Amino acid sequence: MRPLRTIKLTLEYDGTHFVGWQRQAHGRSVQADVERAVEALTQAPARVVAAGRTDAGVHALGQVAHFRTESTLPIDRLIAGLNALLPRDVSVRAAADVYPDFHARRDARFRVYRYAILRRPAPSALLGPYTHHVFGPLDLDAMRAALARLVGTHDFRAFRALGTPTKTSRCALLLAELTEREDLLFLTFGADRFLRHMARMIVGTVLRVGRGTLTPQDVAALLEHGGDGVGGPAAPPHGLYLIAVGY
Repeated sequence: MRPLRTIKLTLEYDGTHFVGWQRQAHGRSVQADVERAVEALTQAPARVVAAGRTDAGVHALGQVAHFRTESTLPIDRLIAGLNALLPRDVSVRAAADVYPDFHARRDARFRVYRYAILRRPAPSALLGPYTHHVFGPLDLDAMRAALARLVGTHDFRAFRALGTPTKTSRCALLLAELTEREDLLFLTFGADRFLRHMARMIVGTVLRVGRGTLTPQDVAALLEHGGDGVGGPAAPPHGLYLIAVGY
């Protein structure tokens, strides 16, 4: 029996046609597609574990996953082989041998998500599946002020989906910024952990600030006193990207 290797993958995928990362009884999942490719390449069963379970429609530029294998394929051949077997909307950007006990989810120290908003009168025929189209005036200074109120270690229960119990809803939000590029707005978040729908709930809340129906002070009050899921509403999933995972 050959010694087991632990392989770390960095994946990119278009989430449009997936039910999310996690394998489910019905619908196409990223996990199932990647596991099929690994099994075909290594000729052995494989379980691929990701750093985060992206939801249906959510994209990734830097999802991290791992699997264990007896295969002796060199890394460059492993990358080429997996990309030859994977469908066009999933790609292995990088791979590496890592220490045997590496775990993509448990060892992650932080994750970075980015939300893309298309801000122009007409929707886009090309960017529609990858941006949230918003038309009308937005107060970007007020939106940035609201984001600033969220940075730090807080209880983010107001910004999580209902019915998703966790041991704690405290998260350390290390980064929350808004940047502009032509008619695109990007909201970028970095945190030690994210609750289910947390990034999208924050985006939906901050858009309300931009439209003038909430103030930055209201957002601070939601953070301090809000009950489960009272923020939002959650912005649509197709504007969200998992950008990076740090270890």
